Amino acid sequence: MEMHATTIFAVQHNGKCAMAGDGQVTLGESVIMKHTARKVRRLFHNKVIAGFAGSVADAFTLFEKFETKLNEYNGNLERAAVELAQQWRSDNVLRKLEAMLIVMDEETLLLVSGTGEVIEPDDGILAIGSGGNYALAAGRALKRHSAKQMEAKDIARHALEIASEICVFTNNNIIVEEL
Repeated sequence: MEMHATTIFAVQHNGKCAMAGDGQVTLGESVIMKHTARKVRRLFHNKVIAGFAGSVADAFTLFEKFETKLNEYNGNLERAAVELAQQWRSDNVLRKLEAMLIVMDEETLLLVSGTGEVIEPDDGILAIGSGGNYALAAGRALKRHSAKQMEAKDIARHALEIASEICVFTNNNIIVEEL
């Protein structure tokens, strides 16, 4: 039985960027194994934020591989993401990993997947995981209609809070990192 389920949300807004993740780890479809997992982390001298969703062991493997690529390319986020996606897609072992990453620095926000995709959103918002679509919808609404008085970190936190009210695989133990 695999451990999975999470929600990661990232936003660029008014010159700031933030990423939020919940703390829930679920075993199968019915057992919550942990409430306080940390799935959003700072990397490369605190200049990059990365968040992962998917099978826990697979996500940690990808997270470590991304961090290695980031160091190899001296913090160049886009290059590290592309190199990871290429390696992920072409390596027989990595190709079987079931996880996704969102990575961001002050300039760039990217989704990295095992099918070799590196996607930069048009609207500066990304979300992944079980509650990703809920958080994405909430974040877009917040950014469009409440953005003038909100900071990126507030949009990220509120989008996750809303997702946690809807998705049973998302809890309200939220970690927010901001650049």
